Amino acid sequence: MQQPWWKVWLSYLMELHVESAASSYNPHLYVSLKNGRYQLSTAHAVYSYEDLYSNFRRAFKVTDLDKLPGGEVLVMGLGLGSIPLMLEQTFHKDYRYTAVEVDEAVLHLAQKYVLDDLESSLEVIQADAYVFVEQCSTTFDLICMDIFLDDTVPTKFEEPAFLENLRDLLNPDGLLLYNRLAASKKDKRRSRLFYERQFLPVFPEATFLDVGGNYILFSRKTMLE
Repeated sequence: MQQPWWKVWLSYLMELHVESAASSYNPHLYVSLKNGRYQLSTAHAVYSYEDLYSNFRRAFKVTDLDKLPGGEVLVMGLGLGSIPLMLEQTFHKDYRYTAVEVDEAVLHLAQKYVLDDLESSLEVIQADAYVFVEQCSTTFDLICMDIFLDDTVPTKFEEPAFLENLRDLLNPDGLLLYNRLAASKKDKRRSRLFYERQFLPVFPEATFLDVGGNYILFSRKTMLE
């Protein structure tokens, strides 16, 4: 959705509220305009921020995307579509996207504000990502795991069975990027324990990147430039 020019200009000086929404998954969702971009936030977390969604932007910047075996991308947790938007518009990649998002309110906001700007092929599936990876028979070259409820990753998405299903959905030489909170000492400790005890046993060639407030876990460290 196009905003008046004066609002876009003003958003570089202050964050402007655009719309609030609620759902059974996220009781406090709000869209704002900040630095000329739409940002989707909850009470305690930023879900999406167009090409300035720094967690994945910093991860993509140090990833050798040319090593991916193909262009099939699975996005788990759509937000306003920051991941496909920045891969297309910032990193100039011609990929095909499958996005899984359980929250109908998030899907509505993404379609209303951002997805029309995307030229790449995008299939959006409203589903529980845990069930999706159990049943999916398609494989992908890049999987971006970005599922939070507010500022917490639901525990079922930390289970070995879920990680093993993600591994099985990766094409040979494909890459999983898994977003984890690392804003406080407690967050960092919890994410390090998850990485060491759950992630590494499934992805023994893994590493992680501190992107400032979050860790991005890489299933294969050889993908870093």
